[in-house]
Amino acid sequence: MVEVVQADAERIVAEAEALSTRLARVRAAVGQVILGQEAVVEQSLVTLLSGGHMLLVGVPGLGKTKLVETLGTVMGLDSRRVQFTPDLMPSDILGSEVLDEGADGRRAFRFLRGPVFCQLLMADEINRASPRTQSALLQAMQERRVAVGGEIIDLPAPFHVLATQNPIEQEGTYPLPEAQLDRFLLEIEVTYPDEDAERAMLIATTGAEEPRPAAALRAEELIAAQQLIRRLPVGQAVLDAILRLVRGARPETATLEMVRKHLSWGPGPRAAQALMLATRARAVLDGRLSPSLDDVLALAEPVLRHRMALGFAARADGVRLSEVIGALKADLG
Repeated sequence: MVEVVQADAERIVAEAEALSTRLARVRAAVGQVILGQEAVVEQSLVTLLSGGHMLLVGVPGLGKTKLVETLGTVMGLDSRRVQFTPDLMPSDILGSEVLDEGADGRRAFRFLRGPVFCQLLMADEINRASPRTQSALLQAMQERRVAVGGEIIDLPAPFHVLATQNPIEQEGTYPLPEAQLDRFLLEIEVTYPDEDAERAMLIATTGAEEPRPAAALRAEELIAAQQLIRRLPVGQAVLDAILRLVRGARPETATLEMVRKHLSWGPGPRAAQALMLATRARAVLDGRLSPSLDDVLALAEPVLRHRMALGFAARADGVRLSEVIGALKADLG
């Protein structure tokens, strides 16, 4: 029995080391196209390795769409793009049934699959669609299948939704419901690049030829990587830190006065699950075999901020959500 456990551990170590080598090539391939957004690229790869969905939040022109297109190419995934608008209907995403007439005159319904039947779906400006259309993605995001015409149809594997959102212009938008926000593994904040990165970007993108991403992984390899991530060990200290962080962000069970006073509600168990997977993925991405407390602290904000809400006291006192999360992180030590 001990020999079997030892052999399994050695196999996991070998697979994790091989995966880290492949991921280094993936990271380099993405970095040739996406300049000056190292943290964003890292968190995006963590999301895909964890098998989750991500919400990219940033002002226009920061390369959110370019990032999604690049990830699809580098990871070898069949990708589709949907521009969300107020007149977009659920059938525009899921597909619709059409009535066909055969040569013998018989009529039958035929299902035309929508863009959701892909491996990487980009939902551009997702908050511009109506709640009815937004909800069409809920089942797809959670269960990886859709119900159309009374029939359950599985989506391709792997399946990821990468949505973008503009935090500035809110006129004519529909805020995502909490139930849908909770389906996103990470909310990734895309900020302005520094001066050196922006200079390199200007040179690379305004010449006769722009850099093109090259495939560095296949869909089958991504699925295998996601399965390996779930097999990696997590130390008791990291597990305790995840539980302490998530439970400490709930006003009902919080020990920090700042949380009890300024939050109206906090993250559910799905936040702890997301953090558990994301820390493992980040560790492998950095060439390590198990996550550490640093991984928990680095991923706390993108995991928690879309799963928490400030109360009236916070708005009155001018307290921001990042300050509350910062206090939670500081409490971990």
